[in-house]
Amino acid sequence: MPRTSNTTPRLRARPLTTPFHVVLVEPEIPPNTGNVARLCAATSSPLHLVGKLGFRIDEHSVRRAGVDYWHLVDVRQHVDFAHFVHAFQKDSPNGRLHLFSAVTEKSYLATSFQPGDALVFGRESVGLPDDLLEQYKESVIGIPTLGAVRSLNLANAVGIALFEAHRACGALGDTFLG
Repeated sequence: MPRTSNTTPRLRARPLTTPFHVVLVEPEIPPNTGNVARLCAATSSPLHLVGKLGFRIDEHSVRRAGVDYWHLVDVRQHVDFAHFVHAFQKDSPNGRLHLFSAVTEKSYLATSFQPGDALVFGRESVGLPDDLLEQYKESVIGIPTLGAVRSLNLANAVGIALFEAHRACGALGDTFLG
C-alpha cells in the first residue's frame, strides 16, 4: 500500500464542545508524556501536568525530543493536585474526576463518562499516591488486563481511556474524511 501524503484526507470526527481533560500526576518518562500530548492534540483535550516532572518541557527540550506537535496541545501546569482541582472546577464546573489505578475493583467500562470530565493518571513507577486514591476512592477506576503484567504503559492507558470516553459519549460516531 502506498504511503499517504500530508494532503491526503484522514478519518476525522468533530471535537467535543466541552473536552475531556487528561491529567498526569508527576510523570517521569518524557516519551510517555510526548505520546500522551499527541493523544491530547488528536482529541482536542487539555493536558494537565501536575507536580514535579521528571523532565523539562521548555521549547528547546521539546524540540530536541522530536515532539513537533507540542504547539497543538493546550498544556496546563499545576504545582500540586489541589491547585489542579481548583483550576479544573473553575474551568469545568460539572466535570468529574476519574482516577486510574491498577489496584481497584471497578472497571473503566462500568463508568459513565461525560464531556468535561478529567481522566487522572499517576507516575509510571508507582501510579497515583495512596492518599489521593483514598481521598477520591469513589472515583477510582482501572483498565483490566488479561495477562500477568503489573500494569499498562502510561501512554497506552491514556489512549484506551480517552478514546473509550469519547466513544461512550458518542463523539466518534460521526466520522468524515478531512
